[in-house]
Amino acid sequence: MTHRVYLVVLLLCLRLMYPLVTGIFMDKLASKKLCADDDCVYTISLVRAEEDYNAPDCRFINIKKGQLIYVYSKLVKEKESGEFWAGSVYGEQYEDHMGTVGYFPSSLVSEQHVYQEANKTLPTT
Repeated sequence: MTHRVYLVVLLLCLRLMYPLVTGIFMDKLASKKLCADDDCVYTISLVRAEEDYNAPDCRFINIKKGQLIYVYSKLVKEKESGEFWAGSVYGEQYEDHMGTVGYFPSSLVSEQHVYQEANKTLPTT
């Protein structure tokens, strides 16, 4: 009798852990991106946030109005999707966010300086 109870408890625990093991599938934001190089590691431009933005999930970064962001790639807009760029926060007052790369809406920033053209079209992963 106790073996059955343990078995039921074990099966319930495994079932509860199933989403953690399989992960959560997120739709791609775009199938192509524009970069300055084949690895998308060179900076394309420096932009300034015109508005605050709260990231909806782990693919995005939070930005605050006035914050400077290095841009590494620009997603190629598809159908009804928004236009997103990938970048990282810049500046001493944002040290806890420096090095974090994520997407943000391009409509919320203004380019301050273009370092090089994003002329390489690459598939997103």
